[in-house]
Amino acid sequence: MNSELKIDSGLCMGPGTHMVPLELFDTNRKRLVDRLKTKNAPKNSIVLLEGGNDVPVHDSDITYLFRQESYFMWAFGITDPGCYGAIEVDTGIAHIFIPKFPAEYAVWMGRILEKDEWRNKYGIENVHYVEDLNNVMNDLKPSTILTLKGMNTDSGLCSKEASFKGIENFNVNNTLLFNEIADLRVCKTKLEIEVLKYVIEISSAAHRKVMRYVSVGKTEYQCESVFLHYCYEVGGCRHVSYTCICGTGHNASILHYGHAGAPNDRKIKEGDMCLFDMGANYYGYASDITCSYPVSGVFTEDQKTIYNAVLNANLAVLSSAKPGVSWADLHILAAKTLLEDLKKAGIVKGNVQEMLKDGVAAIFQPHGLGHLMGLDVHDVGGYLPNNPPRPTHIPGVDKLRTARILEENMVLTIEPGCYFIDHLLDHALKDPNLSKYFEADVVNRFRGFGGVRIEDDVLITKDGAVNLTKVPRTVEEIERWMAGKDDDKY
Repeated sequence: MNSELKIDSGLCMGPGTHMVPLELFDTNRKRLVDRLKTKNAPKNSIVLLEGGNDVPVHDSDITYLFRQESYFMWAFGITDPGCYGAIEVDTGIAHIFIPKFPAEYAVWMGRILEKDEWRNKYGIENVHYVEDLNNVMNDLKPSTILTLKGMNTDSGLCSKEASFKGIENFNVNNTLLFNEIADLRVCKTKLEIEVLKYVIEISSAAHRKVMRYVSVGKTEYQCESVFLHYCYEVGGCRHVSYTCICGTGHNASILHYGHAGAPNDRKIKEGDMCLFDMGANYYGYASDITCSYPVSGVFTEDQKTIYNAVLNANLAVLSSAKPGVSWADLHILAAKTLLEDLKKAGIVKGNVQEMLKDGVAAIFQPHGLGHLMGLDVHDVGGYLPNNPPRPTHIPGVDKLRTARILEENMVLTIEPGCYFIDHLLDHALKDPNLSKYFEADVVNRFRGFGGVRIEDDVLITKDGAVNLTKVPRTVEEIERWMAGKDDDKY
């Protein structure tokens, strides 16, 4: 490396916010090179990734707030749009390719950075212009260009394969890279874990602030605004990881409430349960936390019954999660624990194992137990070729975003829930095979209740799962916090 190159220390939003060291991305590039060598990548091959571009709002000249493409961010840590990155597999030498802007660009976007400034900002010595990409590749003479092409099993969408004018003149392999880089993103490095801890802690504090803000007469979006303001003002988190879900009353039974057709616009009423699912994002790294509690700050007996059933499922998984355990088995454990408590409450009846087999748990929790988390809130690597396939033997398990065996340094969410969804309850009560398990009168009493979800972000260590989320969780803790107590506990 050039001895005069003065590398910036990392990516940071300013005083009080976390410094993301450039070493994080350098480490990821080294991991990728090492993995590709074990997979017999062709000699003198080059990985080529294309970053994200500004996206216009329909046909206007306004763009959406930019967020970098996740694989590109993982490898290069570049926050600017319109870039490419390359890694020589034999040597690990990295190159970045930046846009070349006309001089008048400075009028609208500020002074145009020189190549040396890009080198310092991102810690990569070899900086070229995008327009020179073909010439640089001709000079490097790669035997193979490895590009990223594969399907995200969460979305069903394909990754963005790098392309440039002249790539057709090179030998391109788009089958080797995807599975390897996706698998590497599953287990986090120590530096990545530090970023995740930071964004989870900021999100936890923001949730705690909302818990003390919420009251009858306020709107759901006002609670959302408190969360967003805290994460940005205190944590430097310009993005959230997904659209905030601020469901109250019946809206708490809508799993992805908060979308454009229902934009967190309900006025909160007396007796409501709140289900607030919100997570900040810091330099691409995600958090994902759900807190459920009564707007009054004091649980009724029915609210306490459902909340504790979900909490028991959450804690059962948390105590059992460790390397070597199947995520699918943990989903079943959560479902079994939930059904046992619902049976004690007189909501369902019959043999719990038979209920599991017939899909009763999926009526109350139609989603999976949780998901991998990292640079995407539903992180990649859930169903790669060498991992367990999507299970189908029990209804509800087929909704899992991964069925992998847990490994050290995975970060996942544990998010069991219990919802009273009219559509699913109506179907179950009309189905002779399902209706026998339900106490219809009791079920109907809970119509309009909404739902409860308790979602924690956890790190898998060699000794088990460590909960990184810092919010009140038991009924007693929630009631004390909402009453203005326990300030020194979190």
